Amino acid sequence: QVQLVESGGGSVQAGGSLRLSCAASGYHYPSYCVGWFRQVPGKEREGVAVIHTGSGLTAYVDSVKGRFTMSRDNTKTTLYLQMNSLKPEDTAMYFCAADSRTGMGCSTFVKSGSPPMTYWGQGTQVTVSS
Repeated sequence: QVQLVESGGGSVQAGGSLRLSCAASGYHYPSYCVGWFRQVPGKEREGVAVIHTGSGLTAYVDSVKGRFTMSRDNTKTTLYLQMNSLKPEDTAMYFCAADSRTGMGCSTFVKSGSPPMTYWGQGTQVTVSS
């Protein structure tokens, strides 16, 4: 059972930066897709970024490309989402999620209509004020 704990959320003014962290434990397979998702009340959950823990390859939703960067530490158990040039529309609850189904390509998980990942954290709130 993979467990995920997010941290690093908070409030920031537009144009500012935040770094989210996701501490993962309980890996059973050599590699996972680990992603960041966000949700605003009343709207569908949106895939933001994903990383293959083995290769380090990343994928992003178009709205955050060039502003957000996902990375992992050397142990591959802490995943980061560096968010720069934040906009009010980035305000949401951000969730870390993981899945061992890497064969379909991790980028699949951030596409609209993608299957949900298997393991989820509790979320961390990000609020960007104008």
